[in-house]
Amino acid sequence: MNHTVTPAERWAFLGCSGVVAVTGLLHSVAANPVLVFIMAAIALAGIAFVMGEATSQLGNHLSASAAGMIQSALGNLPELFVCIFALRAGSVEVVQAALIGSILATALLILGIALTVGSARHGLLKFESRMPRMIAVLLLLAVSALVLPTLTHELYLPAAQHELELAVVCAVALLLVFAVSTHVMLRSGERRIPPDARARSRIWPPWLAVALLFACGLAVILVSDWFIGALLPATERLGISEAFAGFVVVAIASNTAGVAEIRLAFQGKADLAVSVALNGALQVAIALIPTLVLISFFFFPETPFTLTIQPIMAIALMLSVLVVTLVCVDGRADMADGAALVGLYVLITAIFWWD
Repeated sequence: MNHTVTPAERWAFLGCSGVVAVTGLLHSVAANPVLVFIMAAIALAGIAFVMGEATSQLGNHLSASAAGMIQSALGNLPELFVCIFALRAGSVEVVQAALIGSILATALLILGIALTVGSARHGLLKFESRMPRMIAVLLLLAVSALVLPTLTHELYLPAAQHELELAVVCAVALLLVFAVSTHVMLRSGERRIPPDARARSRIWPPWLAVALLFACGLAVILVSDWFIGALLPATERLGISEAFAGFVVVAIASNTAGVAEIRLAFQGKADLAVSVALNGALQVAIALIPTLVLISFFFFPETPFTLTIQPIMAIALMLSVLVVTLVCVDGRADMADGAALVGLYVLITAIFWWD
């Protein structure tokens, strides 16, 4: 294989760099916040896409287990920094909506499109069901960590007086489960990336992948700050809620790397498409959310991020995980299943549009 970069990839790098530069310029001159907001969202999407490609390319030079670990660690970096800056700004509602939106965008929208595209080309898709079942169990656990504190608050139980402490306990429990599940998955090879999943005619040199990841890491910090700075005035001018901006704009912009799942399904690799999509949702639910709870507890005590969310979010999350489990539990899926997942995502999004 050639260790070169294709012209299309060069244009993608330049395009992403250009959008980041333009966003920075607009922010520095205090341009229209709606324009800054839109450009920052596009920049976040571009950064997420480049990071996904760079991580995948770096995996070609590492062991399968190491590649899986790096993908797990870096896959949600754009979302992490957006949420950190939102917490610093006191926009807890944006953080909650962005995280729930990310789970649903991955488990419903991206997986639904992947199943629809794959089934349209290959007919009935068949995949090994043990892995989806295991991830579904872990997702239900993570959803329980959100639903139970919410019920505690809504039912005025005594534990509602200790909302922050309960969130910390749940966060630590989820992180311990995440550590154990990651160890089991890596030992059994479940998170390993088969060579044919990333088979390419051209492979980047390792220094390029590392350099791009470093550059994207710096860029995502800057763009996240600009995005959150323009969020409130932009949503006021556009007439949309912060919850909708977090649920849709932040979630989708941070998940542009999800085109990989769609590409895998189109190639007929349903096993990989389903596993990667569900793993992406799981990482947000069982790793990113508890990490942000602990960050909030130690660094932003004035705006604590707890696991008490809007009841409609909890219900939507629980129903979505149940539907995904039903779709994937038998190891078979077709266009109707994919359309059902996308349809459920649209229904939930419509509710947040009128929030």
